[in-house]
Amino acid sequence: MRHNKKINHLGRKSAHRGAMLSNMAASLILNKRIITTVAKAKALRIYVEPMITCSKEDTTPHRRLVFSKLQNKEAVTELFREVSTKVATRPGGYTRIIKTGTRCGDSAEMCMMELVDYNTIYVGNEKKASVKAAKTTRRGGKKKAEPTAEVTTTEEPKAE
Repeated sequence: MRHNKKINHLGRKSAHRGAMLSNMAASLILNKRIITTVAKAKALRIYVEPMITCSKEDTTPHRRLVFSKLQNKEAVTELFREVSTKVATRPGGYTRIIKTGTRCGDSAEMCMMELVDYNTIYVGNEKKASVKAAKTTRRGGKKKAEPTAEVTTTEEPKAE
C-alpha cells in the first residue's frame, strides 16, 4: 500500500530528481510549454506551482526562495516579470497537462505540459465567444436581388 508516500521518486536519487525538476521548471517558465512523460509532468506540477504562487508577490525573500529551487537567473526574472502578471488573478492551477500518446521507443505515456495563461488557442476562444456570429442555415434562404442594368440610349437604331 502507498500510505503517506506523496513523492514520486521517478527511479532517481534525491539529488538527481531535484536537479531534473529544477531544469524542467526553468524550461517550462522560459518556453511556456514542454513535452515530457506524464509521471514527470505530475511531479513537476507539484514542484512548480508553489513557485508561481510565490512569484505573485515580488519581494527579495520570495525571489531568493524561488532562486534556491530554480538556480537559473533568467527563469527567475521571467517568472517575476511576465508570468506573475499573467497569473495575478488566478487562484491556482497554473499548469495544464495534455496527453499526447505513447513514445515509440519504450511506449512511455507522453504529454505536453504548458502554462495555462500562455495558450492562445484557449484564450482566443474566450474573446471570440463574446462576438455573436451570424446565423446560417442549410436551406439557402432568400437570394439577394441582382441589380438590373437599365439601358438608356439616346441614339435611335438605324433602320436598314
